[in-house]
Amino acid sequence: MMNNSAVEISQLRVRRGKTHVFDGIDLTIPRGEITGLLGPSGCGKTTLMRSIVGVQRIASGEVTVLGHPGGSRQLRDRVAYGTQGAAVYGDLSVRQNLAYLAALLKAPKRDVDRVLDEVGLRPQADQLVDSLSGGQEIRVSLALALIGSPELVVLDEPTVGLDPVLRTELWGLFRELADRGVTLIVSSHVMDEALRCDRLLLMRDGRIIADTTPAALLEDTGTADPEAAFLTLIERDRQLSGDTRRSRREQREEGSE
Repeated sequence: MMNNSAVEISQLRVRRGKTHVFDGIDLTIPRGEITGLLGPSGCGKTTLMRSIVGVQRIASGEVTVLGHPGGSRQLRDRVAYGTQGAAVYGDLSVRQNLAYLAALLKAPKRDVDRVLDEVGLRPQADQLVDSLSGGQEIRVSLALALIGSPELVVLDEPTVGLDPVLRTELWGLFRELADRGVTLIVSSHVMDEALRCDRLLLMRDGRIIADTTPAALLEDTGTADPEAAFLTLIERDRQLSGDTRRSRREQREEGSE
C-alpha cells in the first residue's frame, strides 16, 4: 500500500442473496483527510463502510486498510466505526460506557475525559444513557469511536437527526481530527455537508458515480450548491446508462442478423 493511502479497494463485489450490491468497485482513500461518502438511502454507503472496517461478508475482491486486510486483528485499535444510531448500553452512564470500551482497547484512562470534552458531554458524564436525548446518544456513539485515538474513523451518518448548531460543532471536531492526521470517512445523505469534506465519493445504485472535491464538483456541474450538483450527476449517469443499454441492444441485434 502507498504511504499516503489509508484504504485501497480492488474489484470489491458484495452480494445480498441474488442481488449484486457491488459488482467490482475500485477505490483509494488518502490519509489525513475527510472523505465524504454521499448518496441517497439504499445506494450502498453502509455496505461500503462495513466492508472497510471488516464486518461485511464480501463475495470477492480486496480491501486493504492501513496496510492490512480489512478487519485484521492488527487494526483493532487503529480503526474505529461509528454505526447508524446509538450503539451504547442504555443502563450504564456515559462515563461507564466510555470506560468499558477504554478498558477493552487498553486505552489510557484519561481518554474518557478527553472524548467527553471533545463531544461536549462532560455535563452528562454521569447520566444513564437512557435518560439522554436522541442527539446526546448519537454524541455518545461518536465519543466511543474516538476512544484510543484511532488512525481511521469511519462514521455512518453521524449527524442524522441533529440540530444545525450541533452539526456544525461536530464538523468542527471532524476538521480538528483531520488536522491532527486522522483519516475520516463520513457518510451522509445531507448534500450540504459535502462542502465540509476534502474529498467526495458520490454513490448511486451501488456504484461510485463521482470521485472529486467540493470545488471540482460545483465547477464540473456548473451549479451553486451540492444538492443541485448531485442531481446533475444523477441525470448524467442516467443518460450514460441509457446510452450503454441501447448500444448493447444494438450490438445484439446486429449479431443476430
